[in-house]
Amino acid sequence: MLLALRKNISLFVTPSEVQAGEVPHDLNFRLGGIVVEGSIQRPGEGLTVWFDLTDTTEVVTVQYQGILPDLFGEGQGVVTQGRLLTDGTFKAEQVLAKHDENYMSPDV
Repeated sequence: MLLALRKNISLFVTPSEVQAGEVPHDLNFRLGGIVVEGSIQRPGEGLTVWFDLTDTTEVVTVQYQGILPDLFGEGQGVVTQGRLLTDGTFKAEQVLAKHDENYMSPDV
């Protein structure tokens, strides 16, 4: 049971913990932080996007291929899920945008 739990658990870490080497490269985890202003890059016309996440101390570059949430943007809080590549880049499989208590749906 513990072995199955270890394979399916998803830890939440910050960019500072990643840069300190506290996260193994072969483990899926959640990386949370703020999208750095001016860091969003979309090479070509595909769905691939690169951006930097910070916890105001350290920065980690994230690569994601897919459709981003409506609330995603510079200066916004996000939680990504994926794994760390050997070059220090985080390859996200999922991106979740966080909102504050004042959020109103785009329909309003």
